[in-house]
Amino acid sequence: MESAVRLRAAVTLLGRFPALAGVDLDIVPGEVVLLKGPNGAGKTTLLRLCAGLCPLASGQGWVLGHDLGEERRMVRRRVALLGHRTGLYDDLTVAENVGFWARAAGASHQDVDEALERLSLAGRLADTRAGRLSAGQRRRASIASLVVRRPELWLLDEPHAGLDQQSRDTVDALVRGAAAAGATVVLATHELERIRVLEPRVVSVVSGMAHVDSDVVGSQGDAARHGGRLGP
Repeated sequence: MESAVRLRAAVTLLGRFPALAGVDLDIVPGEVVLLKGPNGAGKTTLLRLCAGLCPLASGQGWVLGHDLGEERRMVRRRVALLGHRTGLYDDLTVAENVGFWARAAGASHQDVDEALERLSLAGRLADTRAGRLSAGQRRRASIASLVVRRPELWLLDEPHAGLDQQSRDTVDALVRGAAAAGATVVLATHELERIRVLEPRVVSVVSGMAHVDSDVVGSQGDAARHGGRLGP
């Protein structure tokens, strides 16, 4: 089976600093992986690398079969990253922002309506310009823009940040649904208890290096351990 993510001795630089310092990683299609570690450890850089947004300084990498050294633009068409930045156009309405990403992914108007409804953005908020939204509303609009694309690989960086309890529950349900439908999910979060129900394989990231935890959460991780390794 072809890996959803495959890295070999991957090094990524921020300036001259190695944010990732030689990572080996295999993630099986349909797997859920939790990246755990302190702030500044390299979790966000790893997600951005998998999204095709960070170049490899050395080593090799493939995401969904695309070479990160030669085909990073191809990677971006099939994955979606929820990062700290919203990625919204402030002069467009919420519906227009979500619709932009829907068209890029070949999704329908119905898909847009469903995403807006799911994230409690229908009605008045749908016609509100993104620049006038609260922080929580902007976060929900970003999530709707991800959901409408139905990516094969979900990359989530602190997906619950800035959300109220209802919205956090919605995010949990969306992630469970994506995983159940066969999407691969890689997420970084400090709220470990919230995603325990997903039985993720836990990967610790520290100082640009990473390894699979010995306390793999749930049966999925035990099975995936035979097909994936992360570490120096």
